[in-house]
Amino acid sequence: MLHFAPYSAFSIIALVICFALVCIFEFVNGFHDTANAVATVIYTRSLKPRTAVIWSGCMNFVGVLLGGISVAYGLVELLPADVLSPPNGDPAVPMLISLFGTALAWNLFTWWFGIPNSSSHCVIGALIGIAIGDALLHTRDLGNSVDWSQIWKILRALAISPLLGLVGAGGLYFIIKHLVHDPELYQPPQGDRPTRGWVRGLLILTCTGVSFSHGSNDGQKSIGLIMLTIIGILPATFALAPDSAPRIPHIAEYATSAAPLIEQYDHDGLRDEAMAAVGRLSRADAEHVVPSVLRADMYEVVAGLKAVSANPAASTHERALAKVLGNQMRPVVEYAPWWVRLLSALCLGIGTMIGYRRIVHTLGEKIGNTHLTPAQGASAELVGAGLIATAGYTGLPVSTTHIITAGIAGTMLGSGSGINRGMLVKIALAWVCTLPVTITIAAGLFYILNA
Repeated sequence: MLHFAPYSAFSIIALVICFALVCIFEFVNGFHDTANAVATVIYTRSLKPRTAVIWSGCMNFVGVLLGGISVAYGLVELLPADVLSPPNGDPAVPMLISLFGTALAWNLFTWWFGIPNSSSHCVIGALIGIAIGDALLHTRDLGNSVDWSQIWKILRALAISPLLGLVGAGGLYFIIKHLVHDPELYQPPQGDRPTRGWVRGLLILTCTGVSFSHGSNDGQKSIGLIMLTIIGILPATFALAPDSAPRIPHIAEYATSAAPLIEQYDHDGLRDEAMAAVGRLSRADAEHVVPSVLRADMYEVVAGLKAVSANPAASTHERALAKVLGNQMRPVVEYAPWWVRLLSALCLGIGTMIGYRRIVHTLGEKIGNTHLTPAQGASAELVGAGLIATAGYTGLPVSTTHIITAGIAGTMLGSGSGINRGMLVKIALAWVCTLPVTITIAAGLFYILNA
């Protein structure tokens, strides 16, 4: 395995390359995910494409700013601490190349064929693959080296949310159809003629809701990816929050309090690593700290505390204490500068402006046997906005693509027009194949780059 000094010429080149990769990935993410937010207003001629994507970009930006970072670091926690912040101080280039190379390749492949694939699935699959590749590289037991509890928690959210979108949007469309008897709501767009006043306003409102919700959830994922990049390449600068120095003496206290809990209740096979990290953290000194080492140690301890909080053998008080200690330690290593949020929103918005047409055409004309109507689009987006926003504030990543696509399919079923089985089979195959393909490619690539 090659080793490089953190601030060598290679590090600078690697930073530029990986930063370009993360920006390109988020740009491509705009093709897939953000296009779902503007699909109905563009397809129904409620807004001109340029106006729609600019408005959507603004709402995405607001959503990113107000959405927090819980989803961002929920993804980061899928990676073992020694992968994100190698103990020897090397830049985490193999991790970044494996992550972005895998996710970007699969995203472009599905976009080329006009299939609404999930960028979230690409990223999560690649992260799981890297964790598995790291376990194989160090001949560790997969059951103990990968945070399966976090993975299953995320996968459950990804699996359940499209079903809720399908049922919820179909049910809402059924209700609207029986309560609102305006024929224009149930007619596909005719030529370039925009929809009438209140219908147009409803569609713009739903576009706004989905865009804001997308920023509060998917925007956080891009924040997590950018933070992975800058921490992985320049750990000495970005491994710790800028205001972390006053908190470091308290970290020693938290680690000391965590030691007996981890010693007694962490039975996930990583207790020795966590206890070694506790020993180092208990001697932490704000003036003589190595940021990458401190970050890796803190994540080891946080992982141990998570295992304690999920252990039924621990008392209610002990599980609550483990959760409190973990939350007190996280702000030192879980943060996002304002410029990272801005970059995230810009990459998503620009990608939407250039690549939205293929996905808009698929959602508008190829999901069902009939073309999309304003009522169907509004139903899918109202339900989608609610689901995405709820997930964003609970720290669970969901797929905007899957929720909106499933919602439109639900409205097609609710209207009785049926769904286009051929296109749905293509979409379903892409959904089913995404995780296995990205896990396999990322694991193999990470292993080869580190061999």
